Amino acid sequence: MTNSAVINFRSNPQTKIRVERLAKMTKRPASFYYNYLLDEYLDDLEDIFLAEEVVKNIRSGKEKTYTLAEVESELGL
Repeated sequence: MTNSAVINFRSNPQTKIRVERLAKMTKRPASFYYNYLLDEYLDDLEDIFLAEEVVKNIRSGKEKTYTLAEVESELGL
């Protein structure tokens, strides 16, 4: 038995058409392709969007940066 959840979201009409066409041509459910896309690209999206948040925090002064010399000194290198 697999653990799964139902998630509803809106995609743009062109994407929906493309996924449905691919599903029909390959005789797989559209959910297979949506899950594949999420599995393949979620790590990259997390990296991109979380990095953007860090940059915003650094620029606004909410997050401190350290020089290489400071890090080496702290680690005793």
